[in-house]
Amino acid sequence: MYLSYNQRVNSALRTAVRTLTCAILVLLIVLVYAKWLHVNPATVAVTLLLSVLAIAASWGLRYALPMSIAAAVCFNFFFLPPVGTFTIADSQNWVALLAFFTTSVIASNLSERARRLQTAEQLKAELRAMLVETLGPLEQPLDLSGKKPRVVMLAGVNGSGKTTSIGKLARYFQNRGLSVLLAAGDTFRAAAREQLAAWGEKNAVAVVAQSGGDPGAVVFDAIAAARSREIDVVIADTAGRLPTQLHLMEEVSRIKRIIAKAEPGAPHEVWLVLDANTGQNALSQVKAFDDALGLTGLILTKLDGTAKGGVVCAIARQHPLPLRFVGVGEGIDDLRPFAADEFVSALLD
Repeated sequence: MYLSYNQRVNSALRTAVRTLTCAILVLLIVLVYAKWLHVNPATVAVTLLLSVLAIAASWGLRYALPMSIAAAVCFNFFFLPPVGTFTIADSQNWVALLAFFTTSVIASNLSERARRLQTAEQLKAELRAMLVETLGPLEQPLDLSGKKPRVVMLAGVNGSGKTTSIGKLARYFQNRGLSVLLAAGDTFRAAAREQLAAWGEKNAVAVVAQSGGDPGAVVFDAIAAARSREIDVVIADTAGRLPTQLHLMEEVSRIKRIIAKAEPGAPHEVWLVLDANTGQNALSQVKAFDDALGLTGLILTKLDGTAKGGVVCAIARQHPLPLRFVGVGEGIDDLRPFAADEFVSALLD
């Protein structure tokens, strides 16, 4: 049917108005949702968009938006904590987990499998299997064999649990027959040296420290001491820093270069300590520290609280690195090697 010029203009205007109205409504929903969960609105918007596209690819465009909403509702109903105990930390981690599924090809695979599932228990079992398959590559054996001393360097943001993790790592290595020496490379934080010294006393291991000295010099002296004493493992602490503090990121890179001068081939392991309560921001931390240091692994702490560490799923998809240890409590033996099967069971309980 032939349309006049005015009719075509009116049709185009109506389409534009509808599109603009829908865009405004979606924007408002995204902003309200993001403010409620305290997450980046851009993350929510991109997640929603990619979710629609992923489902549309296998089910058709007309089913995409309703299925995306239904998936989110079901996910919240079956897997989130009760409303009375739901915290911001929970929301950030579960948003990260949901984002992982809705922005990957797994969305279409789950849609295909869901057709033959009958109950919520079957859906949860299918989800569990997919998570274990995804996180499995992060479970890698730690090899510290070779010329002594083996140097392990830890980095992370303020308050992530680096110093506490070092104390627990010392006990873990001791239990496996390795001698340990600690390097108090955090010369900035008040009482950091004393805290590490307390862990050294608790584990009966030596701690090399200086009062307000240069962190590079502390680590250099610690490696020299370990070599003379034939110590198996040196664990080097560093000061907490934000990835946006470029001068501090350069400093931690300098510490790594000093370690390499003190012991050729070192550091043999460079681990980033992540707080399980961090949520989506953990991804940016992993990328920034990996760019600066060349990470060889991760430690996820504080899983004994409400946080479930769901962001690990997003890390496995977008920036996979071996997850060496997880902190599951305050006890000295509560730092355990990562096991994908056990981690997923705790994640979905």
